[in-house]
Amino acid sequence: MSEPRRAHSRFHRVRLRLEAMAVVPGPRGWFLEFLVFGFKQGWACLFGGLMLALLLGTHLFWPEGAPVHRYDAITVGAVLIQLSMFAFRLETPREAVVILLFHIVGTVMELFKTAAGSWQYPEASLLHIGAVPLFSGFMYAAVGSYIARVWRIFDFRYTRYPPAGATWALAAAIYANFFAHHWLPDIRWLLFAATGLLFWRCQVWFRPLHVHRRMPLLVGWGLVALFIWFAENIGTFARAWTYPSQKDGWHMVGVEKLGSWYLLMIISFVLVSLVQRPKKPDAIILTRSP
Repeated sequence: MSEPRRAHSRFHRVRLRLEAMAVVPGPRGWFLEFLVFGFKQGWACLFGGLMLALLLGTHLFWPEGAPVHRYDAITVGAVLIQLSMFAFRLETPREAVVILLFHIVGTVMELFKTAAGSWQYPEASLLHIGAVPLFSGFMYAAVGSYIARVWRIFDFRYTRYPPAGATWALAAAIYANFFAHHWLPDIRWLLFAATGLLFWRCQVWFRPLHVHRRMPLLVGWGLVALFIWFAENIGTFARAWTYPSQKDGWHMVGVEKLGSWYLLMIISFVLVSLVQRPKKPDAIILTRSP
């Protein structure tokens, strides 16, 4: 029996049509596969891209002295984006559950980190909890949305994936260290080492078009962390939040933040794995893949 219609996003039919296209072997086929890969990645980034556009657009065009605070407008806009994506079946119910998880995890971290002075929200708002405007949870949700969507769209499969319990313990330790390092020694290097030990043999298999390709999962996380760092620079430029060093003017966020984003990627990935269980590639995938 087929899955309920609501279980698929509106993109599902488009993806099936793309994957049914005939591909001529050689450079033309590779180019087509690259185009489809880019299209799928763009679709997976839809929520995050709309959030970045909202942050940057309000920064550039929000009128000074408007009766509504810009941060409140961002919150309302983020809610409307989220509701629209669900109403128009641009995301699945499972992805909505992931987004809710990220809201909770992200908001708790935001409340602590702003109180500790790690970063701040420099503008006023009415829709906030403590010093944290409510749109902040949507920024974490954008990461969760991307991982959940890219997992489904590219039909992720894994070889040598570590035991689930070990990944949960690692994610919990990383999350705890984001808080505990304010009082205790920072153990992030131990966490990087533990990540390497757990995942160094793990390969992620993904399907851009007809056949699955593969790459080390650790490399994939690094690439995503890099793009999140780019997005972070756009967010701080738009004064969605600022770091203490940006108090007197914007400058690019230091590359050392890549380590934090890499660790956050692991938490994000493990959270998504609670909803979308890691699967092994079947025999057909293994025989057809290069």
